Amino acid sequence: MRNAVQLITYADRLAGDLASLRSLLDNELHGLFSGVHILPFFDPIDGADAGFDPRDHTCVDPRLGDWNDVADLAQDYSVMADLIVNHVSSESLQFADVQRHGVESRYWDLFLRMTDIFPASDLESSAEVGRIYRPRPGAPFTPIQLDDGSEFNFWTTFSARQLDINVEGSVGQTYLTSILERFAEAGIREIRLDAAGYAIKRRGTPCFMLPETFEFIRSLSEKAHALGMEALVEIHSFYQTQKAIASQVGRVYDFALPPLVLHTLYNNDADAIKKWLEIAPRNCVTVLDTHDGIGIMDVAREGDLEGLLADNEIDKLVETIHANAGGSSRRASGHAASNLDIYQVNSTYYDALGRNDCDYLVARAIQFFAPGTPQLYYVGLLAGTNDVDLVEQTGVGRDINRHYFTPDEVRTALNRPVVVQLMQLIRLRNEEPVFGGTFSIPASPSDQLVLRWDSDDSYAELRVELADRRATIDVSTSDGARRYVIDKNLLKEAATETGSEMERKG
Repeated sequence: MRNAVQLITYADRLAGDLASLRSLLDNELHGLFSGVHILPFFDPIDGADAGFDPRDHTCVDPRLGDWNDVADLAQDYSVMADLIVNHVSSESLQFADVQRHGVESRYWDLFLRMTDIFPASDLESSAEVGRIYRPRPGAPFTPIQLDDGSEFNFWTTFSARQLDINVEGSVGQTYLTSILERFAEAGIREIRLDAAGYAIKRRGTPCFMLPETFEFIRSLSEKAHALGMEALVEIHSFYQTQKAIASQVGRVYDFALPPLVLHTLYNNDADAIKKWLEIAPRNCVTVLDTHDGIGIMDVAREGDLEGLLADNEIDKLVETIHANAGGSSRRASGHAASNLDIYQVNSTYYDALGRNDCDYLVARAIQFFAPGTPQLYYVGLLAGTNDVDLVEQTGVGRDINRHYFTPDEVRTALNRPVVVQLMQLIRLRNEEPVFGGTFSIPASPSDQLVLRWDSDDSYAELRVELADRRATIDVSTSDGARRYVIDKNLLKEAATETGSEMERKG
């Protein structure tokens, strides 16, 4: 993975299809992104979970194109695709065969049932089932009647239409390998292991991030590497767990960064984010927003173990997001909407910052200076706002941050000063080799945040004066010194002089 900014996007929600996404990257977004994480483009893209419930994981949804379109993109961009590890759609051909033939189906062992872990005769199992960690309300099992009238409790960690795979069995292993091989044939070089933390189940445990899970992720990552692909592990969890995962796999997300940046800007206090960035994994991908919500559990306590933020700080963080978003995020989060992770707040990052252009650009500058490879979500690229109408239409809270952009909306957004400014920041992050050097956090008061990169005789330093809401970026190389400034007054002054919110200073 090249250390330059990558785009995260749905093909249909930003560009319409894969060919149009390629055109957008080549033209309007030319030179901005070294790679693109194309969110599920498998058949179908509009199932129960926006493509994360594939009916056929080895088939491109024909409404988007085909594998030739994916391979075409991969010729010039590093393409990342999701390997949905934990589950498959209840409408898959494999489960249709199970529905018809029951235990005689060749795919019977692909799916996990409650009795595979908890014997039906075990009267103690109900208490143990209560220990299972699940990201959504309710029991992790769904009773399904087969065509012969028999009924089984199938394991459904995420929803009744997403059936968990027995990843330890030979059928499950063959299934996952077939997907990896199809990806490799199309030139995909990076994969995201989606929901891998739930893949291994053991009786008497929470069935999440067990020691066996670590081994499974390591083994699956090695299989991907043997086919020329690098793995990124997607896990929302306690920050110490993230560090443990990072020590054993290729790359992880820094999911603690998004809430910590908000906390920093809300309170004009950088102590918590400094503490985290001192110990955060360096083999990470940084994000502020994704197709999911803003994670809370990544900074929260776990039992008696303190988190990166105290309980009262998290309460204030959540309530401030809701206030800044005018209450729309509250209606789209937790038990207020369906198909949601209960430990996330659903909102665009731009709305979480009250649509304040200066704060938004400062947040992106912090992301780009934090250790790791930055990824930028398509709604965030366009400084998008909460799509309340889509949530009301679908009933899915996370759709608040999954807007379908028309070509006219994309063109209009790309000409907004805040987006023009953001693209300048992206180019700065991409073009400076110093970001491959040594990272440090120079000492500063609580109301200041200083992030610095050094390489040989070059350096880049971000200094954020939180109370004054002023960010200064200084870059010094053998070619000379440059300064970039973001502050709350620059928008008006710079719009008059240069038409952007960030002015290059001599």
